[in-house]
Amino acid sequence: CGVVNTEERQLAEMLHRVTPEPPRRVTVEDIAYRVASESPGSGRSRGREPRPRRGFSFGSRRWAPALAALSVVAIAGATVGIATVANSHHSNGPATSGTPTSSASVSSSPSSVAPSEKVTSVPAGTPLRVANGIWGAELLNRQSFDQESLTGSGGSLYAFGNGTLNRIDPATGTVLQSASYTAPIAQPPVVLGGRVWVVSAYSGGEITLRGYDTRTLAPVATVPVPAIGGVADSAQGALAAGPGGQLYVAAGESIAVVNPASGQVSDRINLTAGRASSVAVAPDGSTLYVGISAGDSLRLLAYDAATGRISGSSTMPGSGGNLVATAGGVWGTTGTGMSEWVWFAPGGDLSRSARVSQGAGGGLASLPNVSGGAVWIGGSHELVCASPATGKVLARTTIPADQSIVEYFGSVTVLSNGHAYALYQDQRVQLAGVAQLSPPQACTRG
Repeated sequence: CGVVNTEERQLAEMLHRVTPEPPRRVTVEDIAYRVASESPGSGRSRGREPRPRRGFSFGSRRWAPALAALSVVAIAGATVGIATVANSHHSNGPATSGTPTSSASVSSSPSSVAPSEKVTSVPAGTPLRVANGIWGAELLNRQSFDQESLTGSGGSLYAFGNGTLNRIDPATGTVLQSASYTAPIAQPPVVLGGRVWVVSAYSGGEITLRGYDTRTLAPVATVPVPAIGGVADSAQGALAAGPGGQLYVAAGESIAVVNPASGQVSDRINLTAGRASSVAVAPDGSTLYVGISAGDSLRLLAYDAATGRISGSSTMPGSGGNLVATAGGVWGTTGTGMSEWVWFAPGGDLSRSARVSQGAGGGLASLPNVSGGAVWIGGSHELVCASPATGKVLARTTIPADQSIVEYFGSVTVLSNGHAYALYQDQRVQLAGVAQLSPPQACTRG
């Protein structure tokens, strides 16, 4: 190019005022900047990286936003040009309660992106239809959170991610507050008594619970809980809330009962069968269920919550945990990785247990949780809601793969506004965040 003299520059400026330049096209540099600015670590997350066991994985256990930005820069080096936005198969038709269709179409609202395109081709804050829109699935944000860590209370959602505990606006997916936190075990937060409770330490003979204000996430309580005989190595779901306002902690060879108001251990139920790996409380508060994984078997114990006396015991092959108690019995998991699946034991009797949903596979989790009058089970194969009274599946839908690469839903939570939310990820396009769902009415009728 030649040197522009003064007269040519003045002429160019005059022509620009008369005829403005057309809208600027999006460049790969723009996308790289947006990846970096929208990533979870861009000024919002300052804590340490959480343990990877239950974290979303994109090649490694978690998608590092810096790697995504680097990949965009690599594209810029190989293709000197302009980034364009393609249409997507992600917005195929209306939501259904069955297997989604495979024909491609484009939805104007919410937006959608092609599987091979970067997430940042859609503006932040724009709902994005995902997984062919099964159960009306729309992604509200594009931030990576730890698997099965989503829970809700009142008008807020809470989840762990990138070394933080986060409060999320369910209307927009915006992270409103964050507090530094790294989960030592697979355990979602528990909301009780105006506080968000988490397990902040869990090893050897020491357990620590920490409480945060539900609105500001300011730390307001720290409760040490000594573990009798040392904690179980395979703890999964070691903290539960009771209907009477107590917290129950799997504390080695005991279950510790914590009064959240006083921040003190008020009682203990001593175990004789081993170290507790999981705990759950019946909805009426009458029965306490304890899971003990030992070798290749899971033992489920039932205790009278008032007297601490054992009222039942049963076993099943395979390790397991993540107990959830409902009116009809106990739910939990067995196996790991590709072989993990969810079972339901009527009345807490494992000899009568039945498999409810197939596992997730690919290192992903498939755990039961109860919310909004139903039991929800996600994963990478299917999304299920079931009756808490009978264990019967009320509705299920197949989760489609994105060009043979899994998509995932988990940790379904129903808020008082009637909307359901879940954590979502698509490994192919490195897409993750909180999705809003519109499940069938059968799920809410229980």
